[in-house]
Amino acid sequence: MSSSKAMNNNDHQLHVFMFPFLAFGHISPFVQLSNKLFSQGVHITFLSASSNIHKIKSTLNLNPSIQIIPLQFPNGITNTAELPPDLAGNLIHSLDLTQPQIKSLLLELKPHYVFFDFAQNWLPKLASEHGVKSVHFSVYSAISDSYITVPSRLHDIEGRNITFEDLKKPPKGYPQKNNISLKTFEAMDFMFMFKKFGEGLTGYERVMQSLSECSYIVFKSCKEIEGPYIDYIEKQFGKQVLLAGPLVPEPSMEVLEEKWCKWLDNFSVKSVIFCSFGSETFLNDEQINELATGLELTGLPFILALNFPSNLCVETELERALPKGFLERVKDRGMVHTGWLQQQLILKHNSVGCYVCHGGFSSVIEALVNDCQLVLLPFKGDQFFNSKLIANDLEAGIEVNRKEQDGYFHKEDILKAVKTIMVDGDNEPGKSIRENHMKWRKFMLDKEIQNKFIIDLVAQLKSLG
Repeated sequence: MSSSKAMNNNDHQLHVFMFPFLAFGHISPFVQLSNKLFSQGVHITFLSASSNIHKIKSTLNLNPSIQIIPLQFPNGITNTAELPPDLAGNLIHSLDLTQPQIKSLLLELKPHYVFFDFAQNWLPKLASEHGVKSVHFSVYSAISDSYITVPSRLHDIEGRNITFEDLKKPPKGYPQKNNISLKTFEAMDFMFMFKKFGEGLTGYERVMQSLSECSYIVFKSCKEIEGPYIDYIEKQFGKQVLLAGPLVPEPSMEVLEEKWCKWLDNFSVKSVIFCSFGSETFLNDEQINELATGLELTGLPFILALNFPSNLCVETELERALPKGFLERVKDRGMVHTGWLQQQLILKHNSVGCYVCHGGFSSVIEALVNDCQLVLLPFKGDQFFNSKLIANDLEAGIEVNRKEQDGYFHKEDILKAVKTIMVDGDNEPGKSIRENHMKWRKFMLDKEIQNKFIIDLVAQLKSLG
């Protein structure tokens, strides 16, 4: 039976490889999509480093019926938590060295599709040689990819090296609903995309090759949220963009730890601020000082979650970075925490009403579905665009004011942002932000709508196969 005939047979099971980059911020969306596709009868084979498999199963909730195949990495480095950012190129190079393993698996298991990440620019060609269609699954928002990694981005610079001044402006033909542009500190952050690493390619070149040569592109988004940016990408690459919807996480089956329950139960409904930036964002001492003081000035109860590189002593870092006497002053209404915590369950607690976060797309979705007002303080990459999408396009959150050049923020900037949606929530602009937040929450929690995204995606994959 030919592949196309098989795909048109509703009884034939679709088989998909999932091959994410090795950072857990990348693995998690692949896990979420795998679970959703699996629930619609798709056979999933998940590929990752053997050392990551325990965490993928235990904390990322990959359906236990889904097969995980361990990949071997010659240099032993298997996730971004194990190396500093300036050595991330080593991890990409080790991914390049998995090509013989991937080739063997494609030959042996013959999937219909392989979903892959930004770094595996070699995969579309390898898959095509073995009759397998490749799908670039972007873990980033369409607004982010459409601004940075499109052909138009380099068309206007006439062969010269790109500069951060170029990146401050959108590419030619970019949708201009809200005149999206980058501040200097944001544009500077994206310059790493144009540095060579692994195989002598820049990150931009890798992503462009992946997007240009893959069979299809999939975003964890939808037209309702990012329509103009999705349409722009389709035009730029001349290929179909498929949509998985925002991948709203299933409610956690776990129970919130008693320590957090008892503490949160002390406060009234929607009064607590939860402030967290994920496991791989490290603030400097000055940022921590201003943030902590800003939270103190709100007069509201709060949880401040901070993380530090693994080679540093947490107690020493906190003592140096937090304002003098801070812990004593806020002891009845403030908690400072380091390390992992049950983010989804804390956001779900009735007392938590505001989430100060870095704008990671998964975190933003969790806040929306749990009715936590969003204060956005992005620090890198796509976080800048996610924050603009939520604050400007959807008008469902507020971004902290920052200095143009270095991104510096003051305690007053934290206070003003929180106050707008927590204390002055019944006045403009807080009132309209809250109303928009509720509109998008209703959309995210509509199971019929969210399931239809996956049902439609599976139908498209079957018809396109």
